[in-house]
Amino acid sequence: MEIKNQYVLITGATSGIGYELAKLFAKNGYHLVIVSRSHDQLLEKANEFKKYGVKVVTQAKNLFKEDDVFSMYAELRLNDISPEILVNDAGQGFYGKFEDTDIHRELDIVRLNINAVLILTKLFLKDRISKGSGKILNLASIASKAPGPWQSVYHGSKAFILSWSEAIREELKDTGITVTALLPGPTDTDFFNKAQMNRSKIMEDKESFSTPEEVAKDGYEALMKGEDKIISGLKNKLTVAMSNLASDSMAAYRMGKMQEPQDV
Repeated sequence: MEIKNQYVLITGATSGIGYELAKLFAKNGYHLVIVSRSHDQLLEKANEFKKYGVKVVTQAKNLFKEDDVFSMYAELRLNDISPEILVNDAGQGFYGKFEDTDIHRELDIVRLNINAVLILTKLFLKDRISKGSGKILNLASIASKAPGPWQSVYHGSKAFILSWSEAIREELKDTGITVTALLPGPTDTDFFNKAQMNRSKIMEDKESFSTPEEVAKDGYEALMKGEDKIISGLKNKLTVAMSNLASDSMAAYRMGKMQEPQDV
């Protein structure tokens, strides 16, 4: 394996899809900058990734806080690190009807799923455009393609990420920087537990969930090819195709039936 002497900045790199992406980059000779709120998790994963012979920089930051997002990139630049690749993986959801859910929790989700991604991408572009190269991978979701009753804020945030990713990709087409959106479907990670979705009907079909390894492989390959977006998994491609054919109200109805509580 050739060490490429290029850094990849990955949020959400200590678990799930982000962890599997970080492992893929390390296996392929990329140095890593990994971000998490937990010092202990960062150190544990850094020691694991270093076994591939790459450098690993850890950043213990809370991406719900905008100041932490700005300071993270500033610290990288102070240390003369200019990531060649940015992976915006960190994201969360929250389950329940909007009328009942905690608005402060949902504002945190918007800060993480949207604000942190905007800030990091802006700083990355300010850094990389003059260099004429760079790659961005944004975690969208098949949730971006249909309204999502019982997860309305999460679906809305991912719809924003997909639309915005496609817009800036067009703006950047002559800069040497590519933007790729990764659209996984239900994946066997801790996402559903954190979102308090264990009582959702979607969990009844957990055997069909993608593995984070499968999703990461799809995202990595699409990023390296410079593709605009990739829907991970055949079943998810079919789900998106059906959503595209349906009216918005019908897509919302179908998604609501999939995600409603099991006792409804």
